Amino acid sequence: MKNTTICKIVDNVEKIIVGKRRSVELVVCALICGGHVLVEDVPGVGKTSLVSAVSKSLDCSFNRIQFTPDILPSDITGFSMYNQKTGEFEYKRGAIMSNIILADEINRAFPKTQSSLLEVMEENQVTVDGVTYKVPSPFMVLATQNPVEYLGTNPLPEAQLDRFFMRITLGYPSPKEEIAILSRFRKDDPMSALTPVSNAAEILELQTMVRNIYADIKVENYVVGIVNHTRGSDEALLGGSPRASLNLMRAAQAWALYDGRDYVLPDDIQEMAESVLSHRIILKQDARMRKVAQADIIAAAIKNVAAPVI
Repeated sequence: MKNTTICKIVDNVEKIIVGKRRSVELVVCALICGGHVLVEDVPGVGKTSLVSAVSKSLDCSFNRIQFTPDILPSDITGFSMYNQKTGEFEYKRGAIMSNIILADEINRAFPKTQSSLLEVMEENQVTVDGVTYKVPSPFMVLATQNPVEYLGTNPLPEAQLDRFFMRITLGYPSPKEEIAILSRFRKDDPMSALTPVSNAAEILELQTMVRNIYADIKVENYVVGIVNHTRGSDEALLGGSPRASLNLMRAAQAWALYDGRDYVLPDDIQEMAESVLSHRIILKQDARMRKVAQADIIAAAIKNVAAPVI
């Protein structure tokens, strides 16, 4: 029997997002893993709506950061200001100090601003003028970007991409789903009526439960085997990092919890592999010219690495 709390959140988001249950499930799984998600797709398919629906489904603080060329790192992390009354410097909170962060069009900011997220995405803290400040728990960055628009954008470097727990795409809806969207949004905006169905305490409890999901040593070897296979691919310039192995195992634990199990199966690894690994694999130039995709390398790894019998 599936986990009721996770199902509750997914069902609530689906009141807004039509026909994309798999994508919603992946975002919620990343949330209960304490991970961050890069939502990459063309304009108008519901990237921002997905993030807004997730934030409204949780009784947690939410901030939207619109990434533009003129945004500064201090706008995100905060800054120190001198207080003439006390004679001391005081920390002024930046936009990052919330539970859920929408980093909208993240690739429109300059690399220096993008780099201001490196520390907080890895360590859940920011350092301003030598002083470290913790962000609220739970904490999650949901970033959006358009993969086909290059004018005025700055591609995310490998170090930044590797800090995202997973990357997802939404894709266009089917004609039937698009008709359902028209019907649902014809009179009112259902987003305004969306109410929280979970809170920070429940999410933190789920995060603890995820870490306690049992994984056999054979499953751990299977994870390492798949990630190592991506590193050895003739098509890849760069394969999955050790962080990728950690994230793949954690994602499989979350998927097992969602499915109502307290143990990980090899199927869970296969289920989460593409979303967790695809953005970490850098293709060689000739592979890109031959239209080889990261998904092809991951599929080859799953095919060639023998799944253990549990």
